[in-house]
Amino acid sequence: MKRKGINANIKVAKFGGTSLADANQIKKVLAIIQADSELQYIVVSAPGKRHSKDKKITSLLEKWHQLHKNGHSYARVQKIVSNRFSKIVQELGIKLDIHAEMVEIAHWINSGATLDYAISRGEYLMGKIIAIALEYDFVDPATCINFNRQGQHIEDYKQIGKILKGKKAVIPGFYGASQDGFIKTFSRGGSDITGAIIACAVRAAVYENWTDVSGFLMADPRVVERPMKIESMTHREQRELSYMGAGVFHEEAMFPLRNTGTAINIRNTNDPSNSGTLIVADGGQGRKPWVITGVAGRKNFTSIRVEKAIMNRQVGFARKILTILEKNDISFEHIPGGIDTLSIIINDKQLYGKKQKVVREIRKICSPDLIKITSGMAMIAIVGQAMVHRPGIAAIVFTALANEKINVKMINQGSSEISIIIGVKNDDYENAVRAIYEGFVG
Repeated sequence: MKRKGINANIKVAKFGGTSLADANQIKKVLAIIQADSELQYIVVSAPGKRHSKDKKITSLLEKWHQLHKNGHSYARVQKIVSNRFSKIVQELGIKLDIHAEMVEIAHWINSGATLDYAISRGEYLMGKIIAIALEYDFVDPATCINFNRQGQHIEDYKQIGKILKGKKAVIPGFYGASQDGFIKTFSRGGSDITGAIIACAVRAAVYENWTDVSGFLMADPRVVERPMKIESMTHREQRELSYMGAGVFHEEAMFPLRNTGTAINIRNTNDPSNSGTLIVADGGQGRKPWVITGVAGRKNFTSIRVEKAIMNRQVGFARKILTILEKNDISFEHIPGGIDTLSIIINDKQLYGKKQKVVREIRKICSPDLIKITSGMAMIAIVGQAMVHRPGIAAIVFTALANEKINVKMINQGSSEISIIIGVKNDDYENAVRAIYEGFVG
């Protein structure tokens, strides 16, 4: 949906769970908001972990609901949640009756409220806390973000914009309401999506996404030592990198903003002077120092390779295989192929408990000459809009991998030409990412 008329003086900011883990972190958030008069709409997550052994509030609420459902006492978990929020309220010096809030949550869970209701209460309470601290309006997303009966978000941005117009507001992330009035959540990390929806609805010039890192890096720092930061990239590049495991920003959060012209700025709450990474519309970024934007990947994929003589002349052959996957509720990642071969790359989670059934059905319906299963594969994406029409990109990739004696199991390049996908063994994944990164960045 095309949205015209960007409001140059309006920003939306989303703060993640690590930014709101305790009162000290929240004070940093409040300082950031109060220092920028253009931050008019604030989206918040539930409090995250304060340290490595801590629990996220969302996980505790999920445990609370599970204990009640199974007929067990949830008093201990309720107390932990209540104490976390009570401490935050006390240290911020604001007035909010957390005990009353806990009583209400317990009432609805005891009355049969859904899991979505339970796990959304962390965002709900944090939204109230931040709204009180800032003296902003509190807007419950259950009143403006709607889902249809299939669980899909209804893109009613105009109505959301009317509700928010003229306000300075705090909106809890992660949830909205279904058409029958029940709380409905996005997938985990869905506060990013809420922020994008709000930014689209108010036609914000910038959507700031505040987290615990200073933007996207060109590779996973757990794999590559001190990778370079990505200063800017396009929406399409971000989508490719997020899908392949660069998890700074929810991969679905880009969709509401794909035609708005709103820029996305990934920022670090603990380092607010850092400019972070700017994500802009395609073609709207400046020149980059490297041909690629980044390298990202994931492990644990399976390749189902189907061979049949003169496959290319058999009308509907690929459709038969895809129909088998559809009937078994399996999504695929890639389908590289040749004249007589077709490979389907599937995430192992999708195939769990279904692999042999799928193979049997392919044999029965397609009568192939050979089916070969290869498990334990990792997928790596080399992403960069600057790669388009640049000769020698594949040569750099394959030379880097050959020097490390890494065998490529699969290669796929889409028509967009902004990414090359390769498959390697799980055991080769880290070495492959390092080799490719060094091949381009040096």
